[in-house]
Amino acid sequence: MTSSSTSKKRVLSGARPTGKLHLGNYVGAVSNWVRMQDEYECYFFVADWHALTTDYTDTSKIKENSFDVLLDLLAAGIDPERCTLFLQSHVPEHAELYLLFSMITPLGWLERVPTYKDQQENLKGKDLSTHGFLGYPLLQAADILMYKGDFVPVGEDQVPHVELTREVARRFNQLYELKGVPVFPEPKPLLTPMAKLPGTDGRKMSKSYGNTILLADPEPIVRQKLKTMVTDPARIRRSDPGNPDVCPVGDLHKLFSSQETLAKVNTGCRSAGIGCIECKGWAADSLVTILNPIQERRKKYEDNPGLAWDILETGSAKARAVAKTTMGEVRQAMNMSL
Repeated sequence: MTSSSTSKKRVLSGARPTGKLHLGNYVGAVSNWVRMQDEYECYFFVADWHALTTDYTDTSKIKENSFDVLLDLLAAGIDPERCTLFLQSHVPEHAELYLLFSMITPLGWLERVPTYKDQQENLKGKDLSTHGFLGYPLLQAADILMYKGDFVPVGEDQVPHVELTREVARRFNQLYELKGVPVFPEPKPLLTPMAKLPGTDGRKMSKSYGNTILLADPEPIVRQKLKTMVTDPARIRRSDPGNPDVCPVGDLHKLFSSQETLAKVNTGCRSAGIGCIECKGWAADSLVTILNPIQERRKKYEDNPGLAWDILETGSAKARAVAKTTMGEVRQAMNMSL
C-alpha cells in the first residue's frame, strides 16, 4: 500500500515520550499535526524505542511517559478517526527494517548528522557512545520509509534527518529492485512554521531547562509560572517604558492572545501604562482559554485509560498491516522471502 492508493499525500511523524507535552511541543509540532489531518493521510506515533537512545539506563518511566504523550496528543486534537495513531514498539517490523538498513548504510552518513555531535555535547551527563545513539537517525529512516511517506513535517534542525532518509531510500533502490520498480519513494521535508516560544526563563522552552508550561498544567500552576517569567530586561521600574518585541511575555501574547489584547499590551507596555504583573495576567488569561478545552479532553481519557490504550492498539494494528506489506516487498527485493 502506498500513498498512490489514496487521493491524499502521506505524512509521518513521531513524538518521543519524555513526559507530558508542553506548549513548545504544541506550537512547534502538535498543532501543525492537527491541521494536517484533513489535508494528508497521516501516520503519527509515540516513539518509545527512540526514548532508549538516550535514556536506556532507566526505562522505568517509558510506559508512563508514552501514555502521557498519548493523552496529550488526543487532548490536543489528534483524531484516530482521521489519522493512524500508533506505538512504535507495537509494530516490530520497524526493528527489522532498521536492521536491514544498517547493513547498507555507511558509518560516515550517521556520523555527519549534525544532531549526533550536538546532543553528545549537550547531554554530557549520559554515556552516548552506543550503537543505538549513533543509529537513531537510521531508525527514524525506517519509521518514515516503512509507510512510504511523501512528506515528513520537520523544523529546519531536522532537515538533515530527512536527507539521510532520502539517501537510504536511494541506496536501497540502487541495490535492490522489485521487478524493476524502486521499493521506496524519497520523502521530502515539509517545513512547519516554528513559532518563537520562550520558556519562563526566557530561553527556548525545554524540559531540560525546567522552564516549561505543560498542556496539562492546571490554571493555578499556569498563573504561578507566568508570575515568575522574565520580562524585558530594560524595564527595571514600573514607570519604565517597555518593548513587547524583546519580552518573552510579549512573545506569548503574539502566539496566544487576541488582537484586542495584543493592542492593549503594545500600547500599555510601550507607554508604561501597564505593569508587567498586569501584562502577565492577560497572558495567563489567554493561555487558560486555550488549555481548558485541551485539559477537558484529556480528563476524558484519564478517567478511562482503557479507551486511550484501545485507540493506540487499534492504530498499531492498522500500522502493522501496512508495515507487513512493506516488509514483504523488502524481503522479496533482497531475495530473503521464503
